[in-house]
Amino acid sequence: MRNIVMLISFFVAAAASAEPSILVDRKTGYYLGNLSTNQNDPDSVSNPNGRYGSKDSKDSINNPNGKYGNFQSNDSPNYPYATNKPIILNRENL
Repeated sequence: MRNIVMLISFFVAAAASAEPSILVDRKTGYYLGNLSTNQNDPDSVSNPNGRYGSKDSKDSINNPNGKYGNFQSNDSPNYPYATNKPIILNRENL
């Protein structure tokens, strides 16, 4: 039982310190921010005032009028028929 608790503690610590995954344009490799929930992280898609999370930024998946956030854009994860949706990359595997 003690070994199980130690193993669980190891995985929790590893997950907490892991770098967030990133979004990139599938064709160009253009960086579109990270998938952190930290609203203070300047690179997070969750930061409503940041380049990658703002509803007004051309580089944001949250901008309904932008290339990466529009509901009818081929480059948007919000468009169900898009063929060039951004891909998620794990930083640890880069």
